[in-house]
Amino acid sequence: MAQTKDSTAPASAAANPDDPYIWLEDVRSDRAMDWVNAHNAETVKRLEADPRYQVNYDEALALAGAKDRIPMPSFLNGDIYNFWQDEEHLRGIWRKTSLADYRTADPNWTTVLDIDALGKAEGKSWVFKGADCLEPEERLCLISLSDGGEDATVTREFDLKTGRFVDGGFDLPRAKSAVTWEDQDHLLVATDWGGDDLTTSGYPYIVKRLARGQAMADAVEVYRGEKDDVGVFPGMVQDGSGNRLPTVVRAIDFFHSTTSVLTDDGAKALAIPEKANIAGMVDGHVIVSLDEDWTVDGKTFAAGSVVDLALADVKADPANLAPRLVWAPGPRDALEGVSTTKDRLLIATLENVRGRLWSYAPDGDDGWNAMQLDLPDNLSLGFGSTDEKSDEAFLVASGFTTPTTLYLSNAETGEIEEVKSLPAKFDAEGLVVEQLEATSSDGTKIPYFVVHRKDIPLDGNTPTLLNAYGGFQVSQTPYYSSNIGKLWLERGGAFALANIRGGGEFGPAWHEAGLGTKRQIIYDDFAAVGEDLIARKITSPKHLGIFGGSNGGLLMGVEMIQRPDLWNAVAIQVPLLDMIRISKIAAGASWQGEYGNVNTDPEAMAFWQKTSPYQNLERGADYPEPFIFTTTKDDRTGPQHARKFAARMEEYGLPFYYYENTEGGHGSGADIKQSARTNALTYTYFMEKLMGPPAGGTGEGSK
Repeated sequence: MAQTKDSTAPASAAANPDDPYIWLEDVRSDRAMDWVNAHNAETVKRLEADPRYQVNYDEALALAGAKDRIPMPSFLNGDIYNFWQDEEHLRGIWRKTSLADYRTADPNWTTVLDIDALGKAEGKSWVFKGADCLEPEERLCLISLSDGGEDATVTREFDLKTGRFVDGGFDLPRAKSAVTWEDQDHLLVATDWGGDDLTTSGYPYIVKRLARGQAMADAVEVYRGEKDDVGVFPGMVQDGSGNRLPTVVRAIDFFHSTTSVLTDDGAKALAIPEKANIAGMVDGHVIVSLDEDWTVDGKTFAAGSVVDLALADVKADPANLAPRLVWAPGPRDALEGVSTTKDRLLIATLENVRGRLWSYAPDGDDGWNAMQLDLPDNLSLGFGSTDEKSDEAFLVASGFTTPTTLYLSNAETGEIEEVKSLPAKFDAEGLVVEQLEATSSDGTKIPYFVVHRKDIPLDGNTPTLLNAYGGFQVSQTPYYSSNIGKLWLERGGAFALANIRGGGEFGPAWHEAGLGTKRQIIYDDFAAVGEDLIARKITSPKHLGIFGGSNGGLLMGVEMIQRPDLWNAVAIQVPLLDMIRISKIAAGASWQGEYGNVNTDPEAMAFWQKTSPYQNLERGADYPEPFIFTTTKDDRTGPQHARKFAARMEEYGLPFYYYENTEGGHGSGADIKQSARTNALTYTYFMEKLMGPPAGGTGEGSK
């Protein structure tokens, strides 16, 4: 980006010559925001000059606000609830209808809470962050509201019967809180209690019991973690039979935790592995998912398995447990998720990155009876909302060219009924989906999907976007993207999704292969997929672009620097880029279990000194011109990473685009107009870089 260098020397430059842009870490300072606004204006001016921008924006906004989207349902209080946003409700409405009415083509909705109207009345930029309703009645709910989309929220008590916030009800101030109902008159709360009550990651580590009408200062402590923990989080595990188990999870790092059961005699440690968590409860069976092997009385349950514990045993003697196997993965399997209904345990799995859904019923001393739910193959499958008062569950299926379909299932009988299907949002005629493999630097086969026109010439000229995540055991599976389809595939582009290590596509071992200082293999995997796309002549470096957000934004930063020869466009979204100061920025200290701790581990410091994107930019290097995107309200990764990276590129005379949305949190925007603008800018950038100038003229950004 042909930017002018900041002529004002940062005050901290003399004290810290290796990092002269720490002043940009002061998120809301006038100086930092002046820098942001100037760069935003330049990027917007260039990309909006391309006539394709307005088309992209109009299409992205129409897709985001389309009335024929599936209103994703939640079982609640005997009805079906849905949160809905469109052009008339930018921040959204929380609304309800009956299940019978929901099944119709045009349900009659009743608005429960209008977030736009609430924000206007209170002078706040409220973003809805969800509701937690007290079981079994599900009348009283804790509503979480964020100012501008940040992770920190206020929490207020809402009465579904009256449709109003409860006068004198629970009302917790803004914080990164974790709150759960203990009973109608008590909450278990982990929050910023004042003073020095947050971990180095910025999360609470003290849990207190807050009674109705009680001042926050008078809440009674029930559990205390450590200052160096990621955080401490209370929870309530319940089943459809009325069993309840209050818990506290102390997150030591992002992957290791201890779980305690709250009893009349205080908190008692539950003797499950540190890489395991309670996933639910069915008929008094406490369900535990394992991310590491667990050996009990000489029997080993493999990492990636699901086991159950008898609730009576958990309460009587949580230090001595007798787990039973429910599900164990095969060599190409992975656990994707666990849900419950009144009497059934629902398990979502992957088989070679293809979805499978299962319904399990407890069978006394004989274990569990399993039934696979009959759904189409070669799609992503998952459980939506489930009903704790029946065995009904919503199921969601989608693929790259298969619009999302919503099913209603009886988990006891296996009956499945298609309830709603998203109309096609782009022309998929002639598109094909292939699952291919690349060979990484250590010989491991890395699967990836590619979507393209069936008749593309294999001459390397197809504009192609490649995406991956590669971290935190998060799997990347096929999904229906209206934006990718309409703004890219319809215009002759191809799209690829890589299942690189660091994810969970093949279980915990696939993730652990790239932990900490082993992380280079993740970056090698991604580069191998790019090389494979080029070797097959699906595309070429001139026409290959990459994008990713958060940890995926870190991936993009590394790939831009390590392999600039492979890509011509790089979109770096809400990223991590300064891996030396990560623990000093936003919630960065919480992810040291994933990346290593540069403050205490010399090997981690050595690895990131040679790998961290911010520290490894070079003057005069021939990098692709990236599109760097972040949001001011992102209190998770923070905008500081993106700002400093762009500022250093500017110092070195390296071209780039920079855009920082002033709201939106850790995402593309706080409402659909903001998100549409972000999408329009991003796809216009990719079109200029990979497809060339618009027909009939040269866009400003293509110079």
